[in-house]
Amino acid sequence: MNLSDFPNSQVMLSGTRQYEIVSHGNRHYRLLVSVPQTEPPPDGYPVIYALDGNAVFGTFFEAVTMQSKREEKTGVSPAVIVGIGYQTDHLFSSERFFDYTTGCPVMSKPDGEKWPPHGGAEQFLSFIDTELKPLIEGNYSINKKKQTLFGHSLGGLFVLYALLSSPYSFHYYVAGSPSIHWYPDKMIRLAHDFPNRLVNQHISAHVVIGLGEQERYHKSNIGDCAVNMYGILKPYERLGLTSEYVEFAGEGHGSVMLPLINRTIRYSYDPYKTSMSDAKNLSS
Repeated sequence: MNLSDFPNSQVMLSGTRQYEIVSHGNRHYRLLVSVPQTEPPPDGYPVIYALDGNAVFGTFFEAVTMQSKREEKTGVSPAVIVGIGYQTDHLFSSERFFDYTTGCPVMSKPDGEKWPPHGGAEQFLSFIDTELKPLIEGNYSINKKKQTLFGHSLGGLFVLYALLSSPYSFHYYVAGSPSIHWYPDKMIRLAHDFPNRLVNQHISAHVVIGLGEQERYHKSNIGDCAVNMYGILKPYERLGLTSEYVEFAGEGHGSVMLPLINRTIRYSYDPYKTSMSDAKNLSS
């Protein structure tokens, strides 16, 4: 007996849609969108914008769908998930190097080859702010006070860039294993300059820097860079930015995405009620 003898079809995620779009800057993206099947609350759904959407959208969708069924137990409410991906069947596209970075890295590529085109973070952030968010808000009921940006690795680097460059774009910023070591001095300068960008205005934002325990002392210096960035951002609580550093026990660079995604969906509901009991938290 062979499985091909039975009726079969591709596995589909019910309640999701995929869109192929082109930005005003002629960049091609794949949007993966999940909308709750329940009526939106009076102030609209929370929304999570997830970078590397090809790789993480399905995990976000299943985690939100499962946990929001028992909101009173899990603290997770139904949310709109927007995966920002690329028009490829691969989990990751080399185009992310352009979108998630602002310049050339300080280190050489391990295989000696040239890095893919990079340096387009400002353009990508503009696309999110001026094209993507209005598109989503124009088609779905969105709570504009509960908007989350999630990214991992180079995506985590972009999340920090977005926070430091445009602190009013989102309310919750989740930077997983951020590749600050790509150009650490530039990110440190941007972080120190953050108060000047506020022009004496108070903000309401929350940032989480998440790291796998196994990454803490990696030769790339990703761990020290993350802890150092947290140390710079923590005093900005007086300006309305609350910060957390979370280290997930036993996790590495790839595996940390799963607990980090789970933590992110709780933040879409209320970050201040999120329990940190299952992670090493340096926020106090």
